[in-house]
Amino acid sequence: MSEFNKLRISKNRGFYNVKMMNRDPHHHQNSNNNHKRSYYFYRYFKWVLWISFSLYFFTSFLITINNNMKPISSLSKTTIISTSTNPSSSVISRALFEDSSVQKPKSIPSATESEILPLKVYIYDLPSKYNTDWLTNRRCSNHLFASEVAIHKALLNSDVRTLNPFEADFFFVPVYVSCNFNTSNGFPSLGHARPLIKSAIQFVSESAPFWNRSQGEDHVFVASHDYGACFHPMEDIAIEDGIPSFLKKSIILQTFGVRFRHPCQEVENIVIPPYVSPHKIHSTLKHATNGKRDIFAFFRGKMELHPKNINGRIYSKGIRTKIWKKFSRNRKFYLKRRRYDGYQSEIVRSVFCLCPLGWAPWSPRLVESVALGCIPVIIADNIRLPYSDKIQWSKISLTVPEKDVNKLATILEHVAATNLTTIQKNLWDPSNQRALLFNEFIQPGDATWQLLDSLSKMLHLSHREPRLQPNHVATREIEGVRVEDS
Repeated sequence: MSEFNKLRISKNRGFYNVKMMNRDPHHHQNSNNNHKRSYYFYRYFKWVLWISFSLYFFTSFLITINNNMKPISSLSKTTIISTSTNPSSSVISRALFEDSSVQKPKSIPSATESEILPLKVYIYDLPSKYNTDWLTNRRCSNHLFASEVAIHKALLNSDVRTLNPFEADFFFVPVYVSCNFNTSNGFPSLGHARPLIKSAIQFVSESAPFWNRSQGEDHVFVASHDYGACFHPMEDIAIEDGIPSFLKKSIILQTFGVRFRHPCQEVENIVIPPYVSPHKIHSTLKHATNGKRDIFAFFRGKMELHPKNINGRIYSKGIRTKIWKKFSRNRKFYLKRRRYDGYQSEIVRSVFCLCPLGWAPWSPRLVESVALGCIPVIIADNIRLPYSDKIQWSKISLTVPEKDVNKLATILEHVAATNLTTIQKNLWDPSNQRALLFNEFIQPGDATWQLLDSLSKMLHLSHREPRLQPNHVATREIEGVRVEDS
């Protein structure tokens, strides 16, 4: 283009010079003819350049469009997360394309839950006062009762979740009742639990027809504290209060379980493990120094409680007090009465981990011991352990009757001399650890997966409406959203 401008400028200058210096008319006519030829030449040259540049830019544009139209699977460094807006979609549509800078969470299974677990779960979108408002206290999602939070998060990310309530087999009601911590002692206060759940049930029954059609028979709640849906940490009061009438037809996911008739488990229930942070477990294993187990028998925690402290009730039925009095001076027993944040580093060094009952039979030590490779020594008569149809507890743990607690040293030494290697080998099967830990994204075989598998065996409780014929589409309004059922 610059060459063209130079030519045009020099031509104009040449024309004016000739005009001023030459007076001969013939010469002037020849000059005009030459000028016309030059003019047409440069005009032609100008159009050729214009057309060339146009073709160049148009071709570049086509190449760019073609590159942008390549299949999505060839893209990199791009994360795409889309949520289906069609309520009839069976799962939330998710696609994640990754390279070294964008990693798909390792906990997302390659095979989706919906492909393996034959059920669909609808999650009520409750006002935040029933759940997420409690998360302002960080303990809410990290303490031993926090499975109510972990399960909710995992289900929100799960492929068994459906956005169409009419195709759901079960309905999950996310109410956090264990996050109201008592300021005096730091333990959860459950006095608000019954009215909070009752309020949530009133909300879902007024906003959708599903509770009323079954009286909550296909609705699922979490009761992850001492005596489950009885909502009290003291057994005698829990039994006296019983399970509230508005929950007696529902399904309860609870940490409490015993192998005899008990008023606090007289409801459809699934025994789940207490919550232990998988991140802490993995961090402890990562930082374990040499893998040497130099502690024979370990326990750290509350060993005794003076009867006068809580209305004359004796903590742990006195079992922990007996352990302390009998073995606190035994060099093979590492017993500490105070807990601290890094106590898992002691579990990973231990051969046997004592798991005596507290107020209730279950304990988070069951999960921590298995996950960190320490043989759990269960001292809680008739306890019903989580996922006992999947975890072979008899092969990875010891059970000592409460009446034999004074014989602990003899029992453990006998096991150490006979079948210790076999038990440890069974214990280190990764499936055991996986089944007891809740992850944000469900992994095949993990704690949330196991409870979904248990729910899939309860499909006889589902009130899912029969599907309509494919040509018949009905629309209904649920919680202010119009959905199609086809």
